[in-house]
Amino acid sequence: MDCNEAIELLPAQVDGELGPRDALRIEQHLQGCAACRVEYAQLVAVRAAVKEHATYFTAPHDLARRIGRALPAAPVPRARRTWDWTNAGALLAAMVAVAWSLGLYLTLPTGADRLADEVVADHVRSMMSDHATDVASTDQHTVKPWFNGKLDFSPPVNDLTSEGFPLVGGRLDYLDNHAAAALVYHRTKHVINVFIWPAGSPGDTAPHAQSRNGYNLLALQRGGIAYWLVSDLNGEELRHLAELL
Repeated sequence: MDCNEAIELLPAQVDGELGPRDALRIEQHLQGCAACRVEYAQLVAVRAAVKEHATYFTAPHDLARRIGRALPAAPVPRARRTWDWTNAGALLAAMVAVAWSLGLYLTLPTGADRLADEVVADHVRSMMSDHATDVASTDQHTVKPWFNGKLDFSPPVNDLTSEGFPLVGGRLDYLDNHAAAALVYHRTKHVINVFIWPAGSPGDTAPHAQSRNGYNLLALQRGGIAYWLVSDLNGEELRHLAELL
């Protein structure tokens, strides 16, 4: 990827709209291009500033009534009217446009779909960039304190070596527009990333399994904490790790 292509894709990367393949290519390019990193940082800053300082207005309650009064009155239908093929064509065109727009809307990825793609991209990127951990340790009492002061929450860290899931370490990551903890576990030769961040709502949710690009994902919520597990490990063993966590 050259700088011209990267510049075109950076806004979509900032908004989390790229698929795993393009997101990974962008990340690889940014690692070696200082100019594009500056451009990316500026876009992130602008997005954050707009989100924080933009002025929002609430429409007045009587706005709909005032618009209705301003519109011309509907003509009174005649008792007998011949069929107007011009109007029929316009109506048909409008129906086709509505159907096409609805179909396009229904095919757009949801927020959950984009987050799943982002989780997979981060998992793949951590292995390809040789940056799986910021703190490499099998000791949970070393990994957990390392996050102090780096996150606004304390992620639960467990060493599950006796269960066949040894802890490898942890790192900082960024998912769903906020900082997240990433814990790395192994199962034989499989790498498992467990992403953890405060959930947007209280309560618990049942584990939700899905597959993306050959990787298995499992998402759940416990005690106000969101967990996303991702690996090429089979889904049954991934679910077992979620239960242990």
